[in-house]
Amino acid sequence: MNWTYWTRGIANGAAGLLLGALTLTAAGQGAPPATASHANAQDWWKNAVLYEIYPRSFQDSNGDGVGDLKGISQRMDYLKDLGVDAIWLTPVYPSPQADFGYDISDYENIDPKYGTLADFDQLIAAANKRHIRVIMDMVMNHTSDEHKWFQQSRASRENPYRDWYMWRDGKGETATDPGQPPNNWQSAFGHSAWQWDEKTRQYYYHKFYVRQPDLNWDNPKVHEAFKEIVRFWLKRGVAGFRFDAITTLFEDPKLADEGAVKDKDGKPLMNAFGEPVLDNSKTDNLPGVHPVMQEMRGVFDEFGSGGFPGTRLLIGETYVPNIVELAKQYGPPGKPEFHLPMDTQLAFINKLDVAAFRGKLVDVETQIGAHTPLLLFDNHDNPRMDARYGDGVHDTEIERALAAVLFASRGASLFYYGDEIGMKTTPPARKEDVKDPVGVTGWPKEKGRDGERTPMQWDVRPNAGFTDQFSKPWLPVPADARAANVEVEKMNPNSLFAWYQRLIRLKKTNPALALGDETMLDTTNSRVLSWKRTAAGSPSVVVSVNFTAEPQTVNLGAAGKLRTLLKSPGGADASALDQIVLAPFGVFIGEVQ
Repeated sequence: MNWTYWTRGIANGAAGLLLGALTLTAAGQGAPPATASHANAQDWWKNAVLYEIYPRSFQDSNGDGVGDLKGISQRMDYLKDLGVDAIWLTPVYPSPQADFGYDISDYENIDPKYGTLADFDQLIAAANKRHIRVIMDMVMNHTSDEHKWFQQSRASRENPYRDWYMWRDGKGETATDPGQPPNNWQSAFGHSAWQWDEKTRQYYYHKFYVRQPDLNWDNPKVHEAFKEIVRFWLKRGVAGFRFDAITTLFEDPKLADEGAVKDKDGKPLMNAFGEPVLDNSKTDNLPGVHPVMQEMRGVFDEFGSGGFPGTRLLIGETYVPNIVELAKQYGPPGKPEFHLPMDTQLAFINKLDVAAFRGKLVDVETQIGAHTPLLLFDNHDNPRMDARYGDGVHDTEIERALAAVLFASRGASLFYYGDEIGMKTTPPARKEDVKDPVGVTGWPKEKGRDGERTPMQWDVRPNAGFTDQFSKPWLPVPADARAANVEVEKMNPNSLFAWYQRLIRLKKTNPALALGDETMLDTTNSRVLSWKRTAAGSPSVVVSVNFTAEPQTVNLGAAGKLRTLLKSPGGADASALDQIVLAPFGVFIGEVQ
């Protein structure tokens, strides 16, 4: 929802002197398995490859121009071939689609646009048959204004559901004038976060869209309702949830105004909606979130994992300001919360800065204790990698480099549908074409999120195989789809798709890359990011990634022979640690002999 934005190292004598090494230590963690088997079923998520699917845009099975559950089931062999362990589905619950599913009107059913509960059960079965788990989205901050709870809540001030939402009096209200909103809080979709309701003559709070009223998490009944919702889906075989906008559950009970963010000259920063940027200090990341997630973790721990044994997984959408706050999302000792809070610190650096990447990787490898990082670079709320990291010339090479960081670092890896074929951000050219409410409100400075949600590009047929040639896709298929699609990429052994496959295979089968320790190397180099992975009883692996458009040569040690495991197309093999030659934005992964 929010678009605002491993490592213990063990010196390996076989590698000789590793120049400029920085060893990362995850305190309290035992030695990793020497085999890549990949964690046992209970710990499957520690080395997991997770794939985000935006269901509206993945595969349309019935020709209505909107992707659906049967379409995802039809592509399950593709997902197995790619090598993913689990798929995360953005919301598929009934919804008026004001925010394309993140405005939920019924938490215990499937929106008819996507299919039925029977279709969902069939999807679970098809995924389990291929040893792929299904993770759903859980939106607990708000509901749709069409949800029965809110319909009751706004019926009268005396209704039993009134206290399920955030209702407050305005400032200076009279019998004929609603006055002003209770404070200066802003919606992430632009303008005031308070909406006047004429019938009951109070304002309701909405952190996001006006049609997404915030729930009141100070009400114990809300807690119990969501625990039952979670149990409903876990009983159907869901392997876990990604918790949306989770840090926004609580607000300052005193309703104090938020401060304005200022630039270096002391002037207020302005957002795309023409309003001052606020610091979110009263509406985001307040302490009450942690006991809620401890409650939810307790519900998850009641269950196994559907068709096969293993942990049910809690993933957090955790946009937090620093590594200290990210570490808190795992929970204190004895009170666990998320298995995998998203490391958005690394994800949205948004520039190819070696020092920044190294620093964020060191942070997440040394300051979250024995926990497992969840790394990512893309999602449905942000422009794709090409728009944030690309240079328009070397986009594919840059995406290879980022993929190497994603899959060859310690931890779980999450990527977004289409990343594996280099899908590009394609925003609408005209306001009348905008579907996303963010773009409708913020145009032209803020064009919304349609550009990163375009249909999956499967083949060279009309509509790229997303839907039949006679149907109109809900968003236009990008013009480059005939050249950049799964069918074309699969025929090219040097394609980005083939690169993703090989990286994922290495992550799963090489003991050091599966669960090994991580040590930063050559730490004064500002052009190349290098690190070493080590696992007891197995050869170490070194990884070097060139962050520049010029060839680079790196020296990682005076002794130590190398065997190439993977290199960028056209790149050179390296036989020794002291002479690794990298092409522009090139990658080398080698085993230390």
